[in-house]
Amino acid sequence: MKILEIYIAKHAVFKIATLVHRSLCSNAPGYLADDCLLVADAGVRQLRSADTRTLVVSWTCSSFGDRTFAAAGPQVWNSLLPNLRLHWLSYHHTASSMKTFLF
Repeated sequence: MKILEIYIAKHAVFKIATLVHRSLCSNAPGYLADDCLLVADAGVRQLRSADTRTLVVSWTCSSFGDRTFAAAGPQVWNSLLPNLRLHWLSYHHTASSMKTFLF
């Protein structure tokens, strides 16, 4: 039963990561795309992390708030390998690479 729980958790991470990828590539609804803000677009200063396509993680004060897409999406996206976060990769290539990485 423990293996099934791990698989379900990784599948949820996969779904969140693909939604973030779609929202960054403008293939998701606007209400999801508004929750994904790149670090490079957030400030006026150029940071070293701007090249790695990390997202700004919104701060929440409860565990319920941590499960929202605005908080969970950037956390999952930032936990991926940098070569999976490339913007020029197609959805199918990114999805298959994420499956290899997660499962």
